[in-house]
Amino acid sequence: MTALSRFKTHSFKLATGGILAFSLVVTGCQSFGQSNAIVANQTKSGTSTPAVPDVSQQTLRQQAMRIQQALANKNYASITNDIHPTRGVRLSMYAYVQPETDKVFSREQYAQYLQQSKIRFTWGEKDGTGDLLIEPLPTYLDTWVNAEKFSNASININKFKNNGNSINNLKKIYQNSEVVEFYYAGTEQYSGMDWRVLRLVFDEYQGKRYLVAIINDQWTV
Repeated sequence: MTALSRFKTHSFKLATGGILAFSLVVTGCQSFGQSNAIVANQTKSGTSTPAVPDVSQQTLRQQAMRIQQALANKNYASITNDIHPTRGVRLSMYAYVQPETDKVFSREQYAQYLQQSKIRFTWGEKDGTGDLLIEPLPTYLDTWVNAEKFSNASININKFKNNGNSINNLKKIYQNSEVVEFYYAGTEQYSGMDWRVLRLVFDEYQGKRYLVAIINDQWTV
């Protein structure tokens, strides 16, 4: 048995004098041993209406971009309130997070060591040379995090670019966290070997999202 579909078009006058037209579709079904697919929210061209973006991911992206821009503009103190109130913020030189040796600063310590810029920290070993990176917090943010490089980078949410030899154990350390990755592809001059990554890691606390880690990555030997 076949039921035919019927289409009726109704028009209404608007207060502006224009005409609003819409189609009422009454669709029947055919019994051919399988059901018919129904496509909702179609435009006149027959294409589907784009889905509404995830609001949570939108706000995450906006917060991450604001932090990246603050760091790029050397407004380091302006991100203090973004730092997690109880966990602080970790700074990791490479993709492989090292809980035993990475520096973690509370909000108060972060603000303090921005002011006390003569106090130096050992951040870790530089890949390839094994030289220790020893410098104050503002210098580390300026030269190693180097957020200015990521102002026109591609942005990935909870996804990673797989580059270099450094193991990315972020999801093992931050299993329930959200991550915004800024990926700088490098230059033709160096065949892309000068790529860089900045990952900002966030956790929720009392209904708000806070920064728990600033992780860098780059080509490693």
